[in-house]
Amino acid sequence: MDVIWAAVPLATVLYLMLGRKWSGSAAGLAGWLAAVLVALLLFGGNGLLVGVAFGKALLLALYVLYIVWMALLLYHTVDAAGAIKVIGQELPVLARDAAEQALLLAWVFGSFLQGAAGFGVPAAVVAPLLVGLGFDATTAVVIALVGHGWAVTFGSLGSSFGALLAATGLESAALAHPAAVYLGICCFLCGIVCVWAAARWHGLRTQWLRIVIVGGVMAAVQWGLAVAGFWHIAAFGGGLAGLLVIMLDFGRRPQAQTLQGGRLLHAFAPYLILIAVIVVGQFLLKEWLGSVTLNWEFPAVVTDNGWETPASAGRSLNLFGHAGALLLYTSLLAYGWFRWRGPFAKTYAWRPILLKTIKRSRKSTVSMVALLAMAVTMEHAGMTHILAQTLSQTGDVFPFLSPFIGALGSFMTGSNTSSNVVFSALQMRTAETLQLAIPILLAAQTAGGAIGSIFAPAKVVVGASTVSAADEAAVFRAIVRYGVVILFVLGVLTILFLSFER
Repeated sequence: MDVIWAAVPLATVLYLMLGRKWSGSAAGLAGWLAAVLVALLLFGGNGLLVGVAFGKALLLALYVLYIVWMALLLYHTVDAAGAIKVIGQELPVLARDAAEQALLLAWVFGSFLQGAAGFGVPAAVVAPLLVGLGFDATTAVVIALVGHGWAVTFGSLGSSFGALLAATGLESAALAHPAAVYLGICCFLCGIVCVWAAARWHGLRTQWLRIVIVGGVMAAVQWGLAVAGFWHIAAFGGGLAGLLVIMLDFGRRPQAQTLQGGRLLHAFAPYLILIAVIVVGQFLLKEWLGSVTLNWEFPAVVTDNGWETPASAGRSLNLFGHAGALLLYTSLLAYGWFRWRGPFAKTYAWRPILLKTIKRSRKSTVSMVALLAMAVTMEHAGMTHILAQTLSQTGDVFPFLSPFIGALGSFMTGSNTSSNVVFSALQMRTAETLQLAIPILLAAQTAGGAIGSIFAPAKVVVGASTVSAADEAAVFRAIVRYGVVILFVLGVLTILFLSFER
């Protein structure tokens, strides 16, 4: 019965989101309430446990939300200037057929957008561009959703990977390499799916070499940046590198003469500013910017059932050197750039940008705090440990299931960040029980969560929101098929990778 009760908070979130169609914020609050009640009534918890868990969850949430808020601010700063629209208008002139257009827009440009913004932006931007080029509305949304899936973990300036680090307490040096390897493999798989959905066998025959070359560049750059410690811009850098390679390739064609390079460079300027800000912040001013941190010490917690959580500090938040702070600096400089050089839009003011950012971030903020509070409460009450022990009884099957568990978290919350928050501690506990390599299982968790996010109902709705003719049910069925195939491959790879570790 303890296992059943321990699963109640997760089951509550799943039921409310999938069965009752509740939003992630509402279901997250209900899940947290369920976790508190189960902890107090059945696992020997007390008021101190609830308070400590909520305090730690708030610090974890601030660590992740700092990136989320500022990534949204940067996106709306650039979008309000009309720059995203300009980039989308200029790039399609380089591609000749459906397969090339799918690769350029959904796989490469979409991944670049995911690295810079995320949160459904790539699908919402790319899908109408594909429809304008003659794609069927449903197919356009499917391609737009799957194309950027590989870039989700290190996308949004690394918010999902940051959540993985925050929830597990591990350093990026331990997880960056295996996570980047998994996601590099996903990069090729997402490219293959894009071409298959656009042009089936003909597309694969004509584009396989481009998938290998461009995919190799994107995967390698993402891996290099992540391993070097620049995981905040790993997906952004990978997408940008792929964009440069494919533009150089397509740029040799006659139709490329119609590309307005100066206009495109003007629109890309904020992202070049971002690169400069991160390099300066990480190399030249790292110690100075990191001089002010926010943190609290929390007391030990012991339940009546004997489960103890030692006294420890919460997640430390670097106020001026955090990735979120660097995004804030970039947003201010980008706003200054467009005020100086002129925006593409007729009107450009800071107030609408700020209001859109606040409005867009409300639900994600509530969801993040509630889900983190639920996850930390479960951890401090011993519920996560019991679930991990149960999962460990699956033995050799568990490694195969690991990416599917990550996908389940993304499916129910619409976010790989939330999936890492909810399930990474569970995966780590299970790995410890089974004496398996923790970094590999956590990499499988976040890679599965990245792929699971592309067919999450919330993401499908966002993808179809800008294409009125798209059939959401058909999009969902197609994207689930593609997603499950990729997850199956990841499950098999997890078994193989663990066999090499033994």
